[in-house]
Amino acid sequence: MKPAVFLDRDGTVNVDVGYLCHPDQITLLSRAVEGLHLLRDCSLALVIITNQAGVARGLIPPGQLPVIQRAFLRLMRAHAIPVAGYYACPHHPEGSVAEYRRACDCRKPAPGLVLQAARELDLDVQRSYVIGDKPSDVQLAHNTGATGILVLTGEGRKHLENYPPGFTPPHMVCDDLYEAAKWIAACEGKNTPR
Repeated sequence: MKPAVFLDRDGTVNVDVGYLCHPDQITLLSRAVEGLHLLRDCSLALVIITNQAGVARGLIPPGQLPVIQRAFLRLMRAHAIPVAGYYACPHHPEGSVAEYRRACDCRKPAPGLVLQAARELDLDVQRSYVIGDKPSDVQLAHNTGATGILVLTGEGRKHLENYPPGFTPPHMVCDDLYEAAKWIAACEGKNTPR
């Protein structure tokens, strides 16, 4: 079994535009590619875990999710970043679209998508990391036994300043994905750039 890095998408890897509805809205954050290359070089599986409540809220047509996913994965391949898996939750308990309005086990911080990825990709979650810009990402790490890292891109800085009660604090706080990747590389015993 292989360790992984479970990555939030919006606000962690790419710019958070609110509800990403079209592939043209995908813009990678500064230093994200460098960070993903560092993680790749650590031989960690890279897995995207993303909440896409815009589907449940009627803001993103369900058919757009695979279109956006394909565009995102093409962009990753163009940068020589091997994404082992991509998992998205379209649900929200307060959604306006009945088909997607529900509490589920796949919406972060619930562990469903990480556990599914672990089964499908033969991953060791206990030796893995979760990187994201929201307390729900850090709580996902706690709920699965992984190491949680909060990045200050996206909504991270706002959440750090007003961390919600009842959520597990992060193991580490980093400025961005690149700094998180450097920290992980050091934890994995790899040489890192200064």
